[in-house]
Amino acid sequence: MPLPETVRVKLSSEEAGTISITPVVVQELAIRELLEHVLGVAGKDEARIREILVRGTLVVGASRFRWPGWEPDPAGIQTLLATFPDPDPSRPFAAEHCVRAILRGDRQRLEIVPHAGSHFWQLVMQVTAAAETRYAGYSYRDHADRYLRELSPSEVDQIRAASSKVKYSTLRDQILRTAFGQAELFVLRPGR
Repeated sequence: MPLPETVRVKLSSEEAGTISITPVVVQELAIRELLEHVLGVAGKDEARIREILVRGTLVVGASRFRWPGWEPDPAGIQTLLATFPDPDPSRPFAAEHCVRAILRGDRQRLEIVPHAGSHFWQLVMQVTAAAETRYAGYSYRDHADRYLRELSPSEVDQIRAASSKVKYSTLRDQILRTAFGQAELFVLRPGR
């Protein structure tokens, strides 16, 4: 079946916890918008995308998307997928286009964004750009290229020392207490 222009989708919450009643919202999504959500889960794996479209259900974060499933036209999927960016390992890390960093440890992750504190953000960008970052793929969910950078103990100490520049006390405390040794960096492509 050819890809429809829009899909009637029911959105509901998958919030964990005790019994809660959340409203179901019915919305017409452009097929491209629905596919963006699917790409965030499946990447450009055509077989998985087809399976999700046939099944008619997708969970993204705390939201469940449901629609009447259908057997999609493979050529239609390929044509639409061609309009989305591909991973490009030849792209160098560009700190000036970085929009988010996640400091990762064994058990916890700390999300850092530029508005958490410009001086702190600048230091994180200086530290991560000081040595080679490894390309880790394209995040369709974030519309950004992902890079990984292993941090040395002295770099972790530099980041901890600069935490006093962070606006938010909870994040500041987490940076000081959490064991982390890697930065995951999200970089927008110019023109996005």
